[in-house]
Amino acid sequence: MKPSLVVVLVPFLVAGCSTLDALNPFASSGPKMAELRPIDATVQARAIWQEGVGKSDDYAFTPAVVGSSVYSASRDGTIVRLDDGQPVWRIKAEQALSGGVGADARIVAVGTAKGDVFAFDAADGKLVWKAKASSEVISPPAVGQGIVVVRSGDHRVAAYDTSDGKRKWVYQRPSPPLSLRVTASPLVVDRYVFVGFPGGKLIAVSVDNGAPLWEGTVALPKGATELDRVADVTSAPVIDGRMICAAAFQGRVSCFDLGNGNLIWGRDISSAAGLTIDSRYVYVADDKGAVHALDKASGASIWKQDKLFLRKLTAPLVRRNLVVVGDVQGVVHFLSRDDGSFVGRLSTDGSAIQAPLQPLGNNNLVAQTRSGRVLAIEAQ
Repeated sequence: MKPSLVVVLVPFLVAGCSTLDALNPFASSGPKMAELRPIDATVQARAIWQEGVGKSDDYAFTPAVVGSSVYSASRDGTIVRLDDGQPVWRIKAEQALSGGVGADARIVAVGTAKGDVFAFDAADGKLVWKAKASSEVISPPAVGQGIVVVRSGDHRVAAYDTSDGKRKWVYQRPSPPLSLRVTASPLVVDRYVFVGFPGGKLIAVSVDNGAPLWEGTVALPKGATELDRVADVTSAPVIDGRMICAAAFQGRVSCFDLGNGNLIWGRDISSAAGLTIDSRYVYVADDKGAVHALDKASGASIWKQDKLFLRKLTAPLVRRNLVVVGDVQGVVHFLSRDDGSFVGRLSTDGSAIQAPLQPLGNNNLVAQTRSGRVLAIEAQ
């Protein structure tokens, strides 16, 4: 069997670039990252607490939020539980970490570049079990329905029993010669596990046994070269009611019927960062740094905010009437949900926010920076 080559790319800027310098928003040549202009802030944002965890290096360590508890990890193996910003426990895994964190009220799960998966007791941080994945784990495990679902770097998806770590099933599918590294967690909902794959596919498999239930085409690879044909779903899908939506790099944003995978609509927008959804709109951050609001029912454009060019945005997060994104300089931007205008801004520690922002409570959010600060942020 011919081995597949996993290419480590800066996924936001590959399309249309002819030099490596063009991939870097800080490069001396090529397209320049947009400078931030003053705004008339109508929303006041502040960090209500923050804690140092440890550096992420080149990995995206997504914090997990369960109630008022925030679980965060870092490259050096540190894992911490914070309740209302106060450390409850802090431990050191026996290896450096590369993926995390997945959690529910009982289990906290993380992964390593060697393919080890560790599960700790959420109450006290004690090791509960250790399992082995087929390759490196850079995506947060998904915890739910009595299983821990782990996506490994070879695009296999495996489920482990939350109580003892025994593997219950594994799902795999053929991958194209080139693919992006994926840091998005699988999504466990009811009887489904949803996972995006190279080649623009969104797959629903059974929670019970990993059997495929349906397959949706988010985007079709196209182009003359293998690089042109990279059309991978690199971000987590999102759900609202009976609709599930996903985005593909060098591809589209597509929404499907959750039950059978039938396509509802698709729009040609390339995104590696991802998207979110609310009762009215689907919001997506594209690979050039624009944030789009699309009508949930039809995919029609509602508004576009393009003043964050090449700032390597996170997936949008909706908080009340705000759409929030983080960027490569650690700035959190607050946009009006109605028209996309800037209404607030908060600078963190100056290092990139590489992992998706996470909701905290009804209105707040959690951000983790590359330098290792975990912040709970409110906007009023």
